[in-house]
Amino acid sequence: MATAPVHMPELVRATSVRQVRLVCGVILFSYVISHFLNHALGNVSVDAMEVGVYYHTAFWQFLPVAIVFYAAALTHMGLGIYALYQRRQFRWRTIEPLQLVLGLSIPALVMAHVIGVRLGQTLYGHQKLYPQELYLFFVASNRIWTMTILLIIAWIHGCIGIFFWLRLKPFFTRAAPYLLAAAVLIPTLALLGVYQGGRSVAIEADDGEWRTHNLTRRQVGTVAEADTLDRITGGLTIGYVGLLGLALAARGVRALRERRGGMIALSYGNGKTVRIPKGLSVLEASLRHNVPHASVCGGRARCSTCRIRIIGDHGALPEPSQREAFVLTRVGATDPSIRLACQLRPTSDLSFFQLFTAHTLSASGQASTPARIGQERYLVSLFVDMRGSTQLAEKRLPFDTVFIVNRFLGAVSQAVVENGGQPNQFVGDGMLALFGLSADPQEACRQALKAAAGIATHIDELNELLSHDLRQPIRFGIGIHGGEVIIGDIGYRDHIVFTALGDAVNVAARLQDMTKTLACEAIVSEEVRRTAGLADDALPQQEVAIRGRDEPMAVRVVADARELAMLVDRGARVAA
Repeated sequence: MATAPVHMPELVRATSVRQVRLVCGVILFSYVISHFLNHALGNVSVDAMEVGVYYHTAFWQFLPVAIVFYAAALTHMGLGIYALYQRRQFRWRTIEPLQLVLGLSIPALVMAHVIGVRLGQTLYGHQKLYPQELYLFFVASNRIWTMTILLIIAWIHGCIGIFFWLRLKPFFTRAAPYLLAAAVLIPTLALLGVYQGGRSVAIEADDGEWRTHNLTRRQVGTVAEADTLDRITGGLTIGYVGLLGLALAARGVRALRERRGGMIALSYGNGKTVRIPKGLSVLEASLRHNVPHASVCGGRARCSTCRIRIIGDHGALPEPSQREAFVLTRVGATDPSIRLACQLRPTSDLSFFQLFTAHTLSASGQASTPARIGQERYLVSLFVDMRGSTQLAEKRLPFDTVFIVNRFLGAVSQAVVENGGQPNQFVGDGMLALFGLSADPQEACRQALKAAAGIATHIDELNELLSHDLRQPIRFGIGIHGGEVIIGDIGYRDHIVFTALGDAVNVAARLQDMTKTLACEAIVSEEVRRTAGLADDALPQQEVAIRGRDEPMAVRVVADARELAMLVDRGARVAA
């Protein structure tokens, strides 16, 4: 608990209106799933539906849960109206305006049901459950079609939101078939359940005794009470439609003010220049003028693929919002000339160039090689460096030095590949290896630790092989750290390489450098030790200062990297 205040500012910076809307949407979608599963019990019987609704209401009407639910509903609706006002471009893809239109239609469609059930219970003590509601839908009126449309719209709207949320997650590709199956089966079973339950009620409603027991004043109310609830429903519906009209009117006023405020020029650095009214973001300007612009997340500030670098003076630009600053910090973009195109709304002429080429991205945010388009992933970075290579080169011919360094890097790469990693960058006599491109975090951490042990073993073999040509054995240093990084293709034209960027990579490099001062073969971050499942007392712990970090970092010092393989195996057996 003592560390909570330290992380609170970062949490605030990481939160935007879209994140609030997402959280509220997930709460509401959880309610929809619960309600749909309850409807699906109609395939068993109406009695089963009544049993299910008891547990459903017991949870959702529990006071703390009810407060959270209704707060989420009002917030989500309000932010939906705000999105209608805020959104300047609707030419992203059909699915995005479709989601907005469906979401805005839900309150108008659900108003009568909510007022009839919840407000009727609050004002008059009505006890409308499945028999009464199904009777009203199938016998007393033709509202079943309105309710069916509402169920379909609510489900599609929620599924689109879940898709936008999860599509950038590393597990989405594997989970997508199961999510699709659930997205089809749950509403299908729910609609069938409502139909079967409605048929049963319609048949039983012919029995006068059933009507006597299920259509009492306490259950369905009087005609006067129903008229009052209808008037309330009509008033609230008109008020909601008025809010939508107000948002549209505000859009018109904003557009008029922007036209009167003058136009600015955006120069793309490739000869392309467009003129836009003040207030548009750079990404919105690109969409308006059909200029290709990379944006995996669709302009939600959840990725950094729309990044641009400002040409010339950037001092007159608006300050980055908290969300923009958070994203740029996460990807290590500390240069003030680098901004997110989806967040930057220039007020004067601007020249820039894009850092990611749009042609590498497909319309859905997935390319033929989805791991190469700028994706956030949990990876484990392993940096290894050869010690004493400068002294080695002083007394050898250049070709001989290159030969030994290549043998060293070959031995290191072999150990990395054998343990499921990928050699990524070769810098002089050092190498960056990545683990977790096709494994979960725990497995990636274990692979990296075993790779470190394998490196030590392979270097021992190399030292023995070259013993006649080496004055001293080859030594090395290894740094291992895991965390969220951005992976993708970096470079220019024919000089593009796949790599990882982020704080976790930088920390691994600095840990490797610390092995010199701590006189050890490897330094493993506490994050990797814990995620891999190694015992707390398996390795000695030490607090170290990392350049660029305010707080010291807990690490584990490994004097002999060969022992890591045994520790990993022992941890795996304990976990099993």
